[in-house]
Amino acid sequence: MKYFKLPDLGEGLTEAEIVEWHVKAGDQVQEDQVIVSVETAKAIVELPSPVTGRVIACFGDEGDVLHIGDPLVEYDSDAADTGTVVGELTVEDAKGQGDSGPDSTVTSEHFIIGASHSAQGDTGNVDHSVKATPSVRALARRLDVDLTQVVASGPEGRIVADDVEKFARLDAEQGHSIRLKGVRRTMAKTMAMAHQQVVPVTIFDQVDVHKWQPDEDVTSRLIKAIAFACEQEPALNVWFDGEHLTVRPCEQIDLAIAVDTDQGLFVPVLRDIGRRGPNDLKRGMDQLRADVEARTIPPKEMLGATITLSNFGSKSRNMAGRYATPVVVPPTVAILGAGALFDEVVVYKGAADIHPVLPLSLSFDHRAVTGGEAARFMGALIKSLKKKA
Repeated sequence: MKYFKLPDLGEGLTEAEIVEWHVKAGDQVQEDQVIVSVETAKAIVELPSPVTGRVIACFGDEGDVLHIGDPLVEYDSDAADTGTVVGELTVEDAKGQGDSGPDSTVTSEHFIIGASHSAQGDTGNVDHSVKATPSVRALARRLDVDLTQVVASGPEGRIVADDVEKFARLDAEQGHSIRLKGVRRTMAKTMAMAHQQVVPVTIFDQVDVHKWQPDEDVTSRLIKAIAFACEQEPALNVWFDGEHLTVRPCEQIDLAIAVDTDQGLFVPVLRDIGRRGPNDLKRGMDQLRADVEARTIPPKEMLGATITLSNFGSKSRNMAGRYATPVVVPPTVAILGAGALFDEVVVYKGAADIHPVLPLSLSFDHRAVTGGEAARFMGALIKSLKKKA
């Protein structure tokens, strides 16, 4: 018997949600045949079988969230083991049904691992199951309560009957809660992490853009301006390690660009914006948007950003809002928010005139960036945006 475990799907990704099984217990599969589709925070990924053999069991249902190293499929196969060997597993633990006896132990040499764990995001041997007695589990099934959403009040984090009944009453009074999945679930966790780790400060300003062409692409101009500002004030194009208090200057400017979708917020990375021409950047941006909308963007294209842009005022999305306090996500130290263009009365050549104005919000991690550095960055940004294309 062999076990195929959820492989490492890219640096920083620690879990995936089962979208669709393409096989079932009893099926004969060939090596490299797609057996399951999973959704990460980055994309939907199809996982192939690492061996030829018969499927004995599939672990997890559609909608279940698995962590790296959790078992996916049990095979009846004589093929040699491949991949990295880790840990050991019991059949009952693999199925998530609690403790098992000594006869059910499966040694580590029978595991098939799709890829080695990354140093960043290895979940280790954490037990993700809830603690509840069989009677409490039966009560939860009868009341249609998802135990993973119940707050435990019993000793050692154990869920008791009163916890289940309180949750059932809340469902009856307020309606069922909806579990965050996929991109939205990861966004919630990332924002919580950023809130805990970053010391944020935001400065606000606006720029008169009356010299722009009527059909000027706002995002393209912002990308060009960010590249210019990073060259003038490189302190905002760095990675900061808050635990060890180290700063890593980044020679290349890799810009993360927030993209709003029906599934949630995606932040693909446009590489090396300082060395690419306008047409090349436009093609790269269009390709990232298309890949995000099709959910085919490779996970590696969502990693490694050195600074971030949130163009939440884009006309194409019919969004409102002028100013914001965008969230800095470590290890980056800065994010620029651009609101919706609006007309404002300004003094131009000694007289009142109406000009289009672009509002800007720059959030930075004050542990790594001084107020002077942020203000100089904003000044350089505005200087670039004021010019003709």
